[in-house]
Amino acid sequence: MKKIINTPNAPAPIGPYNQATLMNGTLYISGQIPIDPATGNLVEGDIKKETTQSMENLKAILDEAGMTFDHVVKTSIFIKDMNQFSEINEAYGAYFDAETAPARETVEVANLPKFVNVEISMIAVK
Repeated sequence: MKKIINTPNAPAPIGPYNQATLMNGTLYISGQIPIDPATGNLVEGDIKKETTQSMENLKAILDEAGMTFDHVVKTSIFIKDMNQFSEINEAYGAYFDAETAPARETVEVANLPKFVNVEISMIAVK
């Protein structure tokens, strides 16, 4: 049975979707951008801080579903500028053990919602 996961500790969806869907032990988390859920404002100006905020939003959704980053099996990172890859990777990597990190792709795109620089989605399995 499909269960919808939403938490006030992550930004509210800005369209017709939910923060995550849990189905048969697999959690599909919608892409998270660097919005501070406490203020509703974008975190801007430093790609490491932007990436960290996106990861903190993902963490809040994982927490709501009773999971941690250890449950994550796949991530997708969408970035506006591949030249920022190393800084994004550094901030992202702080949330995972290199030996057990999930599968991932990183894709440069023309634009993202609210014209942010980074968006990250995840799939986790319990």
